[in-house]
Order: sequence, then C-alpha cells, then structure tokens
Amino acid sequence: MKIAYLGIDLLKPVLDALLAEGCQVLKLFTCPVDNVTELNTAVIQTAEERGIPYTLIRVTAADLDGLAGAGCELLVCAGYYYRAPVTDAFPMVNFHPTPLPVGRGSWPMPRLILEGAEFGGVTAHKMAADFDTGEILLQERFPLDERENHQTYMEKVYEKIPGMVHKLVNDPPQVLANAQPQGAGEYWPLPTEADWTVTPDMDAVQADLILRAFYGYECVYRDGERRTELIGGRVVFGDRLGQPFPVRGGYVTADRIRTLA
Repeated sequence: MKIAYLGIDLLKPVLDALLAEGCQVLKLFTCPVDNVTELNTAVIQTAEERGIPYTLIRVTAADLDGLAGAGCELLVCAGYYYRAPVTDAFPMVNFHPTPLPVGRGSWPMPRLILEGAEFGGVTAHKMAADFDTGEILLQERFPLDERENHQTYMEKVYEKIPGMVHKLVNDPPQVLANAQPQGAGEYWPLPTEADWTVTPDMDAVQADLILRAFYGYECVYRDGERRTELIGGRVVFGDRLGQPFPVRGGYVTADRIRTLA
C-alpha cells in the first residue's frame, strides 16, 4: 500500500508498524521540535535509512494533490503539530493517544493522569476539518494504574498500535465502512506552566501527581523568584531536611536539572 505519513517521534510506533506491514511511504512530513523532550530525530533517521523523501515544511493541499497523482492510497497522521488540509482523493487517518471523544487536543495525556481517569486508550479516526473530531475507525482502551505516569501511559499506547495498524492496512474498506461518529466531546487546551509547576508549600502527594503526569517532560520547581527546570522528576516521601527541592512531606529529585532565568 502506498501511503503518506505525518508525525514526530512521540507516536513513531505507528510508522514502524506501517513499515512492518510492507507499506511504501511516498513522503514523510514531520515538523520542527525542540529535540529535548519532543523529538523528530527517529522518524528522520528512518526516512533517511529507507530512502523516504521527508520535509519539515507544513503539508499543503498541493502536497496532497501531488500524493494523489503518485498513487497514494492512505495518509496516516500520528503526533503532527499542524492542522492538515483534508482531501477526498484518499483516506486520511489520525492516531490519537486517548479514547476519543475523551481527550480531544494536542496533549491530553497529562490531564487523564491528573484527573485520575480509570481508562486511557488510543483511537484511529478519520481526519476532519476540526482536530480530533472525525469518525472513529478503531479504538483500544486500557486501565490506568494507581501510579501511572506519562511514560508508562505511552508504553501502553505503543502496545496497542501494531494490531490497530494491521487491521487498518489489511482491510481498509471494512475498517472505513465501520466508521462511527464520535458524538459529544470536549477539546482540552494545552497544559500551561502552572499545570506542571511544583512549589515548596505543595503537599508531596500533589507534587508526585504533577511529576507523574508530565514525567519525561519539563516541569518547574518554583521557590519565590527562583525557577528550576526538572526533567524526569519524582517525589521521595520522607525527611526533606537539607534537600534543594523540598515539598511538604518529602522532596523532589530529577534526572536532569537546569536553572531557569
């Protein structure tokens, strides 16, 4: 099957699964990232190793016309920053890391953890003019653990992807025929720095929840005017005496620490 692919490293298992199914990627569209916590290096490396043309320039309607002329049979989007134009020339499918219509938006995973959701999931849906609103084609759900963090959540997403991709590319007409409207849903705005900030007067349990929700991404420890970036942060419950990042009932440690201006 000839396909086009839009995405960054966050959902690269979708690309890996498509290639494992024998799909021919006509072109890969990725986008600029900080390459600290959001990466595109792995998808670019795969494109270079396999001789797949790629670009960091936003996909356009002209690109879709060109892909249609080249025989593109399917476009798959997985973690792409930009709103893509929609065409009827071939199916366009987006993989979204929540059980839609729950969690529409570009970064909903932390909120699921912060709110103590019972289930997470991954959804493959038709792309539509509005983000994450298209008809559902495939969906897998999974329970969230009491100590779920962003990393473990995504690992569960990755486990579900190969089977979903297999169904999609091996019987597209049946998958498309079974499309179901999402129904009512809610768009979740991007988290802000306030959502991932920990302070000395914060209870250790709440600090632990925040650090788990954003684990692997930048969090901020704010003590008055002093701000410190923590990546891979976690709470140690117990004596906080003498620790540089105390909270009520413990302290914070992290894999990477950087003083912010």
